[in-house]
Amino acid sequence: MVAQQAVAVRPRPGPLGRLPIMRVDARGLTFEVRTGGPEDGAPVLLLHGFPQHGGEWDDVVPALHAAGLRTYALDQRGYAQGARPAAVEAYRIPELVADAAGVLDALGVESAHVVGHDWGAIVAWGLAAAHPRRVRTLTAVSVPHPAAMAHALATDPQQKARSAYIALFRKPGKAEKVLLALNATALRKLLGGVGDAARVARYADPMREPGALTAALNWYRAMSGTDMKAVGPATVPTTFVWSDKDIAIGRTAAEACATHVTGDYRLVELSGVTHWIPDEAPGPLAEAILARVAA
Repeated sequence: MVAQQAVAVRPRPGPLGRLPIMRVDARGLTFEVRTGGPEDGAPVLLLHGFPQHGGEWDDVVPALHAAGLRTYALDQRGYAQGARPAAVEAYRIPELVADAAGVLDALGVESAHVVGHDWGAIVAWGLAAAHPRRVRTLTAVSVPHPAAMAHALATDPQQKARSAYIALFRKPGKAEKVLLALNATALRKLLGGVGDAARVARYADPMREPGALTAALNWYRAMSGTDMKAVGPATVPTTFVWSDKDIAIGRTAAEACATHVTGDYRLVELSGVTHWIPDEAPGPLAEAILARVAA
């Protein structure tokens, strides 16, 4: 079944919460995971995007906890200091997907509801395709299935223009120089949609640590058409949450997503919201996640 829902939202980020952080060893790396909710609740794995960290879910998880869910918000490869390999090829999509599965193993979680935003959505799509038994439901946020993105890039000139920034991000040294110059002015501008200066700083400041931004940009530098095409269709119950003010992802890509899901599927469109949905519209996003979990 395919369903579409349009939700009008007035963006109004709330106060940032803070969750306890645990360290999890998996695949020879040490990840940081923000945990919360009832210990016996159904598990939810939360995967962040660029250039953020697991804290981007802090305003989303209270509603999930109130519904009885146990959340695990992972600082992914390159973002956790103990999981920052130097080689670019260490950031290929299969490695990122294997990290998510490895963290579930380390947590003793056989299967989870999986939610991913931005690059975290790509990891979530990959996990659902490669390990469907590990994924109870999938909620992808902002970034559609990689094949839908490929379709949009091949057919929609506007999507090509929206994705032009990736060329800069793939240039070692130059991207870091541009983004971090003048107290990371460009990086802070990129994050402008997340909220006030304190919220922007929460994400921008960790990227100024030695090696941090390079590790995050390595996700783009390791990206290949081969790895993107290798992500198969999602067979699990899936919701894609997209916002009509997203400057990175256009409608062509969002609407093409449905053809790459064979399980129950819903597109939730948030009106008036930018790319930074977990920060900007945590309430409507939590509602979409809970509706998918309940369904």
